[in-house]
Amino acid sequence: MSSALLAATALELAVLAGHLIAYPFGLTPERPERRPPPRSPAPPTGTGADGPDGGEAAVHAATARGEAHPATALPVATAVAPPVVLLHGFIDNRSVFVVLRRALTRRGHRHLESLNYSPLTRDIRTAAELLGRHVEEICARTGHSRVDVVGHSLGGLIARYYVQRLGGDRRVRTLVTLGTPHGGTAVAPGAGIHPIVRQMRGGSSVIEELRGPAPGCRTRFVSFWSELDQVMVPVGTACVDHPDLDAVNVRVTGIGHLALPVHPTVAAAIREALEAPETSEDTAEDTAEDTAEDTADAAGSSPGATSAA
Repeated sequence: MSSALLAATALELAVLAGHLIAYPFGLTPERPERRPPPRSPAPPTGTGADGPDGGEAAVHAATARGEAHPATALPVATAVAPPVVLLHGFIDNRSVFVVLRRALTRRGHRHLESLNYSPLTRDIRTAAELLGRHVEEICARTGHSRVDVVGHSLGGLIARYYVQRLGGDRRVRTLVTLGTPHGGTAVAPGAGIHPIVRQMRGGSSVIEELRGPAPGCRTRFVSFWSELDQVMVPVGTACVDHPDLDAVNVRVTGIGHLALPVHPTVAAAIREALEAPETSEDTAEDTAEDTAEDTADAAGSSPGATSAA
């Protein structure tokens, strides 16, 4: 065993021990917080990772600028930044994001929400529908038209299915995934017992659906992967590889699967991804499409409107 793998394994065990202590505190759903609707557009802040597989420099850039030290970082996210939805992995809960929530809050992200889905959920599609209802409720409650989503492991796959197959790209601006088996993984403990684990394996019906065309998808994807992630086999399966998707794959070194949501350097890079401004072209396109949808909804609800059977 190499020294890097040995160190990563030791860190994984330490993270697991800490998470077992925090786990009971995340079993209950969090109470939604009502916030006033946004009043003005947020100014562009920060930059995200760039490049075709790019991203190792982005991970280390945060540390170089001192952003990995929350005490010296100044909040840059504005009050009208999109809400951030955090989605945990298999047999987990919202407690896995305690460290990331603190890092995002210190950076100025004030509207963070977690969704707990049941470990008894048997289908990724069902969980994706639940996520869709949760996102709609957040948008209705806050007045925001879009959200950002951060998903760890299975949570990232659920969020991608929502975005790519259920029209969630209309609501999700940026999807950040951490150690998510986008291409299916050969390591799937309990696959013979739990059907949702079988869906994470390569060649499953869900993985094949996600390989299908996704023209015009409006969501930006940022996928974090590590060469020491022992759950992703092969490790490249944690990368988004799809010709229709706007995706950046960020390589993280020296840590494993469980450490991805809690490592400070990864948290700094996630902040950068969420603070990356939308292009004016994307904003104009989304505004035009939202206006068209609102007009269609209004016409459908008017007294003289008719619909096809």
